Amino acid sequence: MSPVLQIIVLGIVQGLTEFLPVSSSGHLALTQLLFGVEEAGLTVSVMMHAGTLVATVLILRAPIARAAIDGVKLLRRRSLATESSGARDVLVVAVATVPTAVTGLLLRDLVAEWTASPTALGIGFLVTAAILISTRWAAAGEHEVPNLVGALALGFAQSAALMPGVSRSGATIAAALWLGVRPDRAFELSMLLSVPAVLGAVILEGRHITGNGPGIALACVGAGAACTVGLVALLLLKKVVVRGHFSLFALWVLPVGLATLALATVWPVAR
Repeated sequence: MSPVLQIIVLGIVQGLTEFLPVSSSGHLALTQLLFGVEEAGLTVSVMMHAGTLVATVLILRAPIARAAIDGVKLLRRRSLATESSGARDVLVVAVATVPTAVTGLLLRDLVAEWTASPTALGIGFLVTAAILISTRWAAAGEHEVPNLVGALALGFAQSAALMPGVSRSGATIAAALWLGVRPDRAFELSMLLSVPAVLGAVILEGRHITGNGPGIALACVGAGAACTVGLVALLLLKKVVVRGHFSLFALWVLPVGLATLALATVWPVAR
């Protein structure tokens, strides 16, 4: 497979699975394993994440702008925490980001080991399927945002996605639904939660990018593919969540998980 085609494939997989509740880390690992696609270098990885970040900002530009403006005002007027929807979003994201960041630092090395294991991938996919199926029994919510304890729960749900195969959007949207948040707001909060995490990763890892020429050009191709496909994935996800069909994504993740576990037992190289 040519380098350009490899980058496009990785960009498409990244754009689709970053947002759909099927686990981007799990699908990227499977893509590299099954199709011989080499692991993306730092430059490509950072640029593809930047591409999905752009897609998020484009789709959620209104709530992101509102949160940014009200977040600045919140520094001067604490009463906005109860008066402004944007300020409430900022508080939820800030509280939820804490357990995610702490867990990520503590489990960094372990996560790297899990990512290389098809068995861990398969188990992660099955966990995602169980999370998605569980939302069939979540009562219809009416809340705009969860309380502070609920925000912490969202953070721990996002932390679960550190395990490859466990979907970040699947875990956080499901948690929000179980906390009684309206489906449309569950979608928005899940995507808002991803912004600081992805932006932080892009900034931290982007500092180490050096060089130009073909490497940068290929990375831009991957970013463009991830952004374009990500826009479609976001619109699809929002429609499915709002209509109450979120659990249907398990129809994909469950067989993928079972197939990955089967792969781990019959393919010695994969183990």
